[in-house]
Amino acid sequence: MALAGLGYVGLPYLLAQRLNLGVIREGRQARKALALTFDDGPDPDTTPAVLDALREVGGRATFFVLAERAEAHPDLIGRMLAEGHEVEAHADRHLHAWVRTPWGAFLDPLRATRRVSAVTGRPARLHRPPHGAYTLATLLGQRAAGVTGAHWGIEGRDWHPASTAESVRQGVNALAHPGAVVVLHDAGPGARTTIPMLPGLLADLGGRGYALVPLGELEGARPLTVRDLPRRLMGSLDRAFDRLGNTRPAGGRADNLFRVGRVQFPLEGVTLADGTPIPKGTPAAEFHVNNPLLVDLGLRRSLRLAREDLRDVARDLQTRPELRDARVVFCLSALSPLLATLGFETRDLSLGATRRLRLWAGVLRRAYGSASQAPEPRLSVMGREAFVKRYGTGKGRGGS
Repeated sequence: MALAGLGYVGLPYLLAQRLNLGVIREGRQARKALALTFDDGPDPDTTPAVLDALREVGGRATFFVLAERAEAHPDLIGRMLAEGHEVEAHADRHLHAWVRTPWGAFLDPLRATRRVSAVTGRPARLHRPPHGAYTLATLLGQRAAGVTGAHWGIEGRDWHPASTAESVRQGVNALAHPGAVVVLHDAGPGARTTIPMLPGLLADLGGRGYALVPLGELEGARPLTVRDLPRRLMGSLDRAFDRLGNTRPAGGRADNLFRVGRVQFPLEGVTLADGTPIPKGTPAAEFHVNNPLLVDLGLRRSLRLAREDLRDVARDLQTRPELRDARVVFCLSALSPLLATLGFETRDLSLGATRRLRLWAGVLRRAYGSASQAPEPRLSVMGREAFVKRYGTGKGRGGS
């Protein structure tokens, strides 16, 4: 019985719902675009406000609609399509897959896609099960219906009782990044938060240069395969590492090229070009590169972005309490040639440190699919005063 439960719920939960194998959850980060998706509509009391806000800024989105509501409000479906939005299937009955019979979970994608397609006049291509929940029957039902599962990378949590319009706006802003898929709601409990929040969020994203596109037009958005697992797992490892070390994206924005945390300087015998020694244990700000963004952008575009995003690092030095005593800013990586063009001094590392970092860099390159050859890892370092003088003027991309 336990083995059957593992096969029916456990493995689909792990593979589809968590690792998102066979499911769309994001696009590439090469273009500054993201997909806003809305579930549970249409509702004549709330959906028009969402459509009005999107029309005001020229944004387009994807609506995962309930079959019964789509049939009851074809005028709203017509408006969605006329204004360039994507309409896809959410559910025939809005029930969590785990509480349904296998037969009911299997039939739901087929019934939902058939009914929604009859209203739109277009074949459904995507299906998002209620709560993003999967069982083996759900997966088989999607395959039988000829649709692809659509998940998300950013959950707005507009439905949560503790959420407010401001908390949802801040949360999505902090997590937004190129290629992201965001889930919100245009009906049900979540709509009460999303309606007042959405105009401000759209203004924020537009001010940061984001294009808002339907999921079907998001560059690189495709079902994840086993070949994508190393990148997914490495991203999870990066986030776990960041939590342990209190390392956060510079400027509080996930689309920043750098992540910064406070450490004690780990090397001995380092002296800056102006003669300032940096004893081991000196309070320091260590930054790490946002590897998936770097890979998708390429080095040339990353260099241009780095000049902007280092301003957010400088602002963090002055505003994050734990970084205010940092005397140096440094990075241990193979990117020293790039960082040298940005004013950092470079130093060779010990043989042992070089070997460890070379091994780790190899793991990163294989996980993220970057070039197999890279320069030797080195120390890139700059004194605090020099760094703030160079990058502390102007506003970073997360500035207000």
